Amino acid sequence: MLRTFAVSLIAALGLAAATAHGQTWAEKMFNTLDHDFGAVARGADTVFRFEVTNLYKQDMSLMGVRSSCGCTSPSIESAPGMPAENNTVTIKSHEKAYVAARFNTRTHVGQKGATLTVTLGGAYPAEVQLHVHGYIRSDIVFNPGSVEFGEVNEGELKEQRVQVMYAGRSDWQITDVTNDNDNFEVELQEAERSAGKVTYNLLVRLKNNVPVGFVKDQLTVVTNDTRPENQRIPLIISGHVRPEFAVTPSQLVLGEIPPGAHVTRKIVVRGKDPFKIVDVNCGDDCFDFKKDTDEARKVHFVEVTFKAGEHPGKLETPIRIVTDRENRGATLVASATVIPQPPAAPAAAGGAANVPADSSVRTASSP
Repeated sequence: MLRTFAVSLIAALGLAAATAHGQTWAEKMFNTLDHDFGAVARGADTVFRFEVTNLYKQDMSLMGVRSSCGCTSPSIESAPGMPAENNTVTIKSHEKAYVAARFNTRTHVGQKGATLTVTLGGAYPAEVQLHVHGYIRSDIVFNPGSVEFGEVNEGELKEQRVQVMYAGRSDWQITDVTNDNDNFEVELQEAERSAGKVTYNLLVRLKNNVPVGFVKDQLTVVTNDTRPENQRIPLIISGHVRPEFAVTPSQLVLGEIPPGAHVTRKIVVRGKDPFKIVDVNCGDDCFDFKKDTDEARKVHFVEVTFKAGEHPGKLETPIRIVTDRENRGATLVASATVIPQPPAAPAAAGGAANVPADSSVRTASSP
């Protein structure tokens, strides 16, 4: 019986080792298997996204994720910030998905860690374990927990205030706020200090020249804590800069055009407030532009004329619309294909072909 038990144990261990080795293919899809949040403030919005890339020809399915600790809430996202439906997503070859790990800094304090188990299903079942850990400080609180600018119009100056509260040493200080992004300006002011309690007001300003698109970054609050690992505390910043002007269509497809031909299309430029179009230009002299008016309006129409050259080929060029709003405007891409000129048709036969004068060829009626 002892021999039977030993054989069973060896077989079980061998199967476990083979399974673990066989699932290394799944681990290779993750950009990392471990993340350290470091020291974070209580109440801070802290999230890390594990990137998952399908390295294989077959579709891969993430079927769910669970956490070993309530200090971390995991979820599956089809894109950053976009939760997957039913926490499930299918990744095609070379596409990406994300496993988001949110540190629950409002309900937990101290040194915390969790193992996240990601389940892959379908034709290729597997499990991958991810690890997160960090130290949630109980003596520092951010209010609010992050800098959320939300929806911001292009060219708009936006500010957000964060209160940093500390309870502990009477000589505690914020010595610096580091920022590697030129899109932000930061002002720090000590608001209160009494009986081991310190409060700072932090003003974060999003500049008015930030490019259109999503903003995702972080500031680092640097303190004079005695332990080096506690001296740097992250503060997440996010927002979405929306374009001031919209162009319809966003892509101007002119199709196939024979050499020397002209084609004209009309585009519509809309703004939230009345504006003037100062100039319309592109890097190719095949285009001519005609504005409908020089007056300030919320809606403008622009005629775009393309003159096909003599050489066949595909052309793709950005068209820049410059307005009177500090040279802010809009851009669209125009594309056209100049097709080869069809060959000339052969001349119709009008009689017998002429025989060269010096030809020795004779006709059937020649003697």
